[in-house]
Amino acid sequence: MQGRADGLSLNDIGETYEVSRRTAERMRDAIRDAFPQVEEISEPGERKRWRLPPGTTGRLADPSIDDIATLNRGAELARQSGDIVTADNLDILSDRLRAGLSGPIRTRLEPDIAALLEADGVALRPGPRERISEETLNDLRQAILAGVWINADHRTRASGLLSQNARLGPLAMLLGEGRQYLVAYSDWAEDVRLFALAGFERIALSNESFERSEDFDLNVWLQRAFGTWQEEVQDVVWRFSSAAAADARLYMFHPTQEITDEPDGSLIVKFRAGGFREMCWHLFRWGNDVEILAPTELQQMFRMMLKKAHL
Repeated sequence: MQGRADGLSLNDIGETYEVSRRTAERMRDAIRDAFPQVEEISEPGERKRWRLPPGTTGRLADPSIDDIATLNRGAELARQSGDIVTADNLDILSDRLRAGLSGPIRTRLEPDIAALLEADGVALRPGPRERISEETLNDLRQAILAGVWINADHRTRASGLLSQNARLGPLAMLLGEGRQYLVAYSDWAEDVRLFALAGFERIALSNESFERSEDFDLNVWLQRAFGTWQEEVQDVVWRFSSAAAADARLYMFHPTQEITDEPDGSLIVKFRAGGFREMCWHLFRWGNDVEILAPTELQQMFRMMLKKAHL
């Protein structure tokens, strides 16, 4: 109630704590009994919300070790994925929260935070990742927030060819493990395309506004692919052996997936997507425990890549 300027409704309380409306009412009443300063806000339709003025709860609102650890965990994951800007901002936010704590509490938190990060496997997480310059991330983030076109020099990953003065309308950045991309509208292709962040050699923000199409939905666009590679969407069917079924059942391979248990203990996974090359990269890790049932093109690509790997 103190953390939100618009307060909380009974529905908010019920959904947050997964309780019935009557229990939510009792929880609200308990707060009102403890803090008479509770303010009641009337909304249209006779709905009501309740809030606490800033500072009402005093030290009760101090961040906990879980709050600080969550920020540190997020900063470390962002840093490992190459998003230095977000990592630095999370570090600053964490420092602000710690500054409000007493000296002894701050001193006691440090080893606990380090222990939590190590327990999460974040502090020393191995594995390759791309190095994206802070300048590139800053420029693209600024362009996305400002809603402007950019002119960029970009080198294609596959061919190594340099496209100069490409006019792009940035929509979003796909950050995380492995390869990282910018989703942008290409003025030349007249369509939305992916651009590897590591390929940008120059970015210049223009003064011309870029308005994304109202018909464009990033989540829907991404669901067309397995990973990030955009291709024609097809029906994909995999069978995981009985030995791997339990493990495979824990994976969300694609948002459209359907899973079926077979009598012999194997697992059938079906979904619609493009991006066969990235599918093959993922399927390699399953070894002989996965079989591609459809489509034929994916089967052929998998055999070809496997043959080349053996060479």
